[in-house]
Amino acid sequence: MAKQIFITDEGLKKLHEQLDYLKNVRRKEVVEGLRQALAFGDLSENSEYDEIKNEQAKVEAQILELEETLKNVVIVSDSDISTDVVSIGSVVTIYDETYKEETQYTIVGPTEADPINGKISDRSPIGSALMGTKVGDTVSVDTPGGTVTMRILNIEKK
Repeated sequence: MAKQIFITDEGLKKLHEQLDYLKNVRRKEVVEGLRQALAFGDLSENSEYDEIKNEQAKVEAQILELEETLKNVVIVSDSDISTDVVSIGSVVTIYDETYKEETQYTIVGPTEADPINGKISDRSPIGSALMGTKVGDTVSVDTPGGTVTMRILNIEKK
């Protein structure tokens, strides 16, 4: 059985948009590329044909992966998000005691993770350490840059 993937309504919408794009735009572009490559003739020495076949396999794999992901999503609604403990959908303000700075993270499922924009997966080292914590709790996390100690300052909804 596949693992459940927790996702927000916004994340679900993005997955559907991505799947729609792959099926209705990229797939057609690849088919057109195949037609053009076939026009070059001899397939045994046709690098354009080989490239577009590889691209076709990549697009089809992405479609299958998205369809499988969508079968296993569990939507986290706003009413499911607690401000008592950190959960998926929580916006967590932490004080990084290692770097002496305040940071804010939104905890999301793995398909929505965007660390540059402060969205971290519940499965990431920091995200999983924050899950279930309360305001005032302190956690230490082993990261690639070393151990980081964080104190939870606030938990809110988006």
